[in-house]
Order: sequence, then C-alpha cells, then structure tokens
Amino acid sequence: MRPETDLKLRQILEEVLGLKPGQVDGFTADTCLFGELPELDSMAVAGLLTEMEDRLGITIDEDEIDGEIFETYGSLLKFAVAKQEAA
Repeated sequence: MRPETDLKLRQILEEVLGLKPGQVDGFTADTCLFGELPELDSMAVAGLLTEMEDRLGITIDEDEIDGEIFETYGSLLKFAVAKQEAA
C-alpha cells in the first residue's frame, strides 16, 4: 500500500465532504462510505473524483465508476492505488 496515497485520500475526503477534523483518521479499510456518510451523495462523488484526479495525478474514466468503489474506505483506497500504479 502507498502511505502517501492513504494520507492524501483522507485529506481529500475531509475537505470535499466537509467532514469534522480528525473524523477520517478513524477510517479503517472496512469503514462504510456511500450510504453511511450523509455527506457522500451523488453530487459529492463528482467533486471527490475530480479532486482525486488532481491531487493523486490519475485519470478516471466514467466507465470505471461503480458503487463498489465507494462502498468502503478500503475499496476507494484500493482503486486510487491501482490507478496510480497504472499511470
């Protein structure tokens, strides 16, 4: 795993979703996101993806996006790391 990607992703989630400072520090791989975080709605997903592209230096195609990516923090992190490795 890439620790810098984990740190950046936590920062992105906190800033884009407007979460309480330190809230994302407690996220584990099994922390549910979509459906559990009221801040993560369909509009927030677009902003989140844009920030991930900008800050992580990745490109995300529309056909790559599905609900499973946002199911847990671990699935989102795994997706981000895979995109970085493929770049």
